[in-house]
Amino acid sequence: MNKIIILGLGPGDPDLLPSKSLAILRGSHRIYLRTKHHPTAESLSDEGITFQDFDYLYEECDNFSEVYQSMVNYLLKKADKFNEIVFAVPGHPMVAEKSVELLLDKAKQQYEIEIIPAMSCLDALYTALRVDPTEGLAVRDSLIAHSKDLDTGLPSLYTQLYSREIASHVKLDLMEYYPDDFKVKIVRAAMVPGLQRIEEIPLYELDRLKWIDHLTSLFVPAIENIDQDQDNLLKDLDSIMKELRGPGGCPWDREQDHDSLRRYLIEETYEVIEAIDEKNMNKLREELGDLLLQVVFHAQIAEENGDFDMGDVLKGLTKKLIRRHPHVFGGLEAKSVEDVNKTWEQVKKKEKMDRPRFDIPRHLPSLMRAEKIQKKASEVGFDWQNIDGPWAKIHEELQELSRALNGTENEIREELGDLLFAVVNVSRFLNVDPEEALSCAVNKFIERFNYIEHQLKAKNMTPEDAALDEMDRLWQQSKDR
Repeated sequence: MNKIIILGLGPGDPDLLPSKSLAILRGSHRIYLRTKHHPTAESLSDEGITFQDFDYLYEECDNFSEVYQSMVNYLLKKADKFNEIVFAVPGHPMVAEKSVELLLDKAKQQYEIEIIPAMSCLDALYTALRVDPTEGLAVRDSLIAHSKDLDTGLPSLYTQLYSREIASHVKLDLMEYYPDDFKVKIVRAAMVPGLQRIEEIPLYELDRLKWIDHLTSLFVPAIENIDQDQDNLLKDLDSIMKELRGPGGCPWDREQDHDSLRRYLIEETYEVIEAIDEKNMNKLREELGDLLLQVVFHAQIAEENGDFDMGDVLKGLTKKLIRRHPHVFGGLEAKSVEDVNKTWEQVKKKEKMDRPRFDIPRHLPSLMRAEKIQKKASEVGFDWQNIDGPWAKIHEELQELSRALNGTENEIREELGDLLFAVVNVSRFLNVDPEEALSCAVNKFIERFNYIEHQLKAKNMTPEDAALDEMDRLWQQSKDR
C-alpha cells in the first residue's frame, strides 16, 4: 500500500519546525507544498530541499473549492505512481486546512496515511496576542465566516485574511454588529522573527491596510460591559433614542412618526417568529433587540407628543402583570394551567368592560383573528357541543362554495371565506393553531418543490422543461423520503 505523509510546517519560524518533520523533508524526493508563500518554505529552499508547490492553481481556478479539488486529485495520482509522497501545509495539518480534510476524505482506506503535527497558526496567535482560548474564543475562517451565528460577547479570531478584498467582506459583515470605530487587532506572521506585526485599528480601516497578505489574521475583542445592570442598559437605550431624535441627531430617525414606523414593527415581529421557528438563539437575541427598538422608538415619539413616555409603558406593564397574576401576587389559588387561564380572562374582562366584545386587532393574520373571535363567542355559550358540529359545517360550506362557482366573484369570495372560517373552528376543537398548521404546510410544499428542482437540475433540466407527469413522480418521491 502506497503511503501519503501529511505534515505541518508550523506558523512560519523555521526554528519551530519539528525535528521529525525536517528529517522527513530532508529524506524525501516527492515533496508537495500547498504553497511556497510561507517563511518555512523559504528556509527549505535555502537548505537545498526541492519541492513542488500548488500556487499556480490559485490563479487558474475560479474558487478555493476548485483549487483544493484539483490539488487533491493531483496528489492522489502521484500517490498511485510512487511508493511514498509528502504533502506539507502551513501550520498544523489538522487545523483549518481544507486541503487536508479533502485529501483524507478521498484517500480513505486506499493509502497508508501518516500525519505529522506541528504548531498551528492558532497556537502562534494565542501567544502573540496573549489570549487564553479556554476563557472563551470563537475561531472563524475569513473565507466562509458569516455573522448570523456571531456572539459579540465572545472574542473572535479570524484566520486566512488573505487579501484586502477578503478583509472588506469581513469588515462589512462585522459592522452589522460592532460600531464602525470598534478597536480590532490585525496580526501578520505571528511568532515569525522579523515579520510579526500587530496593529490595533478601528474596524472601518480594516480593508485599507496595504500590508495584508496570506499570513494575516484578525482579532475582534468581545464587546465590554454586556453584563452591566439591566436598568442602566434600558436607560442608555432611552438616552440614545432621545439623542437620535433630538437636534443634531439622525435625519431619518427625526422624520419618523407612529404611522411611518408601522411597517417596521410588523417586519421585526415576523423576524422574531422566524428566529424562533429556526431555533436560532443568536438570531433570536438580535431580533428581540430590533423589536425592542420599535417599542422604545414609539415611546419616544409619544413622549415628544405629550402622550406618555417609556416609564409609563414599563409601569403599566408591571401593574398589569401583577393584576393578572393574583394567584402569584395575591391570595387567589390556581392549581392548574386551566385555572390560570380562567383567572387571566376574568381579569382582562374587568379591565376591558367598556370595550366591544370582539375587540380584536383587525390587522392580525386572518386565521388567528378568526380563532380569537370564535373563542370570544364560545365564552358566552355560542359554540358547538363537540367537533361534530364544525365538522359538518365544513361539508355544508363546501357544497355552498360548489354552488357559488357559477355565481359572481363576490359570492365565491364569501363562500370561500365561510369555508375557511369553518376549518378554523375544527382546528380550535382539535387544539391546533391554524396559523401554525398552514405555515407548516407551506414550508412542506416549499421543501418538496425544492426537491423536484434539485432532482431536475441533476439532469440539466428546470421545472419549465419537465412534463407534469415527471414532476408528479418526483413529488411522490419527495413524500416517500
